[in-house]
Amino acid sequence: MSTPAESQVRLAAAELVAAFGAHDTERYFAAFAVDATFLFHTAAAPLRSRAEYEAVWKSWEADGFHVLGCVTTDTQVQVLGTDAAVLTHHVRTRLTGEETEQRERETIVFRREPDGRWLGVHEHLSPEP
Repeated sequence: MSTPAESQVRLAAAELVAAFGAHDTERYFAAFAVDATFLFHTAAAPLRSRAEYEAVWKSWEADGFHVLGCVTTDTQVQVLGTDAAVLTHHVRTRLTGEETEQRERETIVFRREPDGRWLGVHEHLSPEP
C-alpha cells in the first residue's frame, strides 16, 4: 500500500510525463523547480537550471525536435523523509524523424514545495542497456 506522499509523487510524475508526451512545453517545464538540474546522455554537459534546459529545448525545436508520445513502465518511488522522493522508471519516447522509439531509464528527484506541490529538482536520463 502506498503512502499519501508516494501517491502524490506518482501523480506529479504522471503529469510531467503526460506533458512531455504531448509536447506541452509550458506544462512540462512547470513540473520542475527553477533550480532543477538535468543530466542527459544526449547533452555534452549537465544543465544547471530549468532556464538552461528550456534554452536547449528551444534549440532542439529549431532543429525539428518534437515529442510525439511517451510512456513509462516499472515506476518505483522511494520517499525520503517528508519533502524528498526519488522516482525511477523506464521511458519509451517517440520523436519526429525517428523511426524507432527511444528506450531509456530515468531518475527524477522530487522535492515537496512549501505550497505542497511535488516538483522535479533533478533528472538523470540514460540509455537502456
